[in-house]
Amino acid sequence: MRSEMLRVPGATLYYEVRGTGPLVLFLPGGGGDAASVDPIAEVLTDRFTVVSLDPRGYSRSVLDGPQQTQRVEVQSDDAFRLLNQLTDEPAFVVGASAGAIVGLDLLARHPGRVRLLVAHEPPCFAVLPDAEEQRAMIEEVYTLFRTEGPAAAGARFVAGIGNAMKPSPAPTELPPRAAEMWARLAANGPLMLEYELREFTSYIPDYEALAPSADRMVLAVGRQTRGCLPYRPAVEIAHRIGLEVTEFPGAHNGMRTEAPEFAAQLTDILTAHLRVGEAGRC
Repeated sequence: MRSEMLRVPGATLYYEVRGTGPLVLFLPGGGGDAASVDPIAEVLTDRFTVVSLDPRGYSRSVLDGPQQTQRVEVQSDDAFRLLNQLTDEPAFVVGASAGAIVGLDLLARHPGRVRLLVAHEPPCFAVLPDAEEQRAMIEEVYTLFRTEGPAAAGARFVAGIGNAMKPSPAPTELPPRAAEMWARLAANGPLMLEYELREFTSYIPDYEALAPSADRMVLAVGRQTRGCLPYRPAVEIAHRIGLEVTEFPGAHNGMRTEAPEFAAQLTDILTAHLRVGEAGRC
């Protein structure tokens, strides 16, 4: 694995590259970073070049100025610039949670750069019929963060999404690289609550722009998230553009907690798409 830095407008991005084969760009969930993909990268790197990044303002990706509201279109532009840095070919893009929102925006704005998007449970609560109720929940989370701190806000958010995430590992059980990542994520969490949560959950995809790329999109959900809030936006978005959702192992954080099974299914999907592309060129 190698690590690199990329200058983009207003920030310097940290990213990691490992493996060989077609490029797969992973976009982490809110407050996540490049190491979030470690559990499944081990499976994919035999067949794919895996690229992951710290989004601007998080972990090792530093802003030129003070922290500010995170914008979906800005993170999308960062991903676009990173892809341009790494390859002239369309790339696979896999986004988890907030990263799935960034992936949707990337595909809508730059469809020629995306070979296939796998968007796992994008928390676009604004697309739901009860969007006002969900907006009120998010505002309550934000108010708790400002008045009582990250722990109270985090507990309210976990309850609000229906306990759709499995517990994080105990620090004493982690190898050094993973322990370092979780320490970074602990520092990122308050930044996500302050600068990202309200903006990203209010995002509504550009359905008209996405519709022509429906055959290059997988709206993924966690099998154990059925009945919980994070499952629902992917279903709504899929319906709007004429797709069905694809269930993956685990809950909202299944990419980590069910990593081998998640990676195996993801590999099957990416490989099948490669075969279709190769057949179309014959």
